[in-house]
Amino acid sequence: MREMKTIAHIRSPFTEKFGIPRQSGLTSLCSEIVFEPEYRIAEAFRGIEGYSHLWILWEFSEAVQERWSPTVRPPRLGGNTRMGVFATRSPYRPNPIGMSSVKLERIDLHTAEGPVLYVSGADILDGTPIYDIKPYLGYTDSHPEATGGFALQQKEGVLKVDFPAELLGQVPDGLRQGLIEVLAQDPRPQYQNSPDRVYMMAFGGFDVQFNVDGELLTVCGIIKK
Repeated sequence: MREMKTIAHIRSPFTEKFGIPRQSGLTSLCSEIVFEPEYRIAEAFRGIEGYSHLWILWEFSEAVQERWSPTVRPPRLGGNTRMGVFATRSPYRPNPIGMSSVKLERIDLHTAEGPVLYVSGADILDGTPIYDIKPYLGYTDSHPEATGGFALQQKEGVLKVDFPAELLGQVPDGLRQGLIEVLAQDPRPQYQNSPDRVYMMAFGGFDVQFNVDGELLTVCGIIKK
């Protein structure tokens, strides 16, 4: 069997697993895809600018295990109910491969690091190895009638975010809206709901502290790393 090769790595604001959106496309945050020297060939990208969205195939590099389990405990179900691994998007799989659909914002073929893709909506940890990139085709890849199984049994709530101006001002302009979108998705594990607990999420070179009471998330601290 031919060995899988890493063709690129992603640069994203997500430096730790906690806080990464549960699916791609839930935020407008931008990331950069930087290619390995072997693949920094402009001809390999000819025509890619004609697509609005791309599929990214990548490695769950922080979740590699020597043994796999046929069942996993999805956080959405409280972390206690087991479901078949192939009925989930768990990172703990026979092969630790993830896939995400992202929006192609632009491409720069002539950076010091070769061609760079600028994409939005990625749900991928900073530094993650990428195996392949393919065009997203709306006429065949989109299925509005698709059912969601247990993944949609619980309401996808969007929290109201209270982000004090003096704290928000410490975050670079280009990251503010995306950070608010991430917080609104409720980064906490589904089974944690204590209003007194202060959570901390690594994001874009900062540690963001917050708590959640009901449908309100309040940012209470920003610490620059």
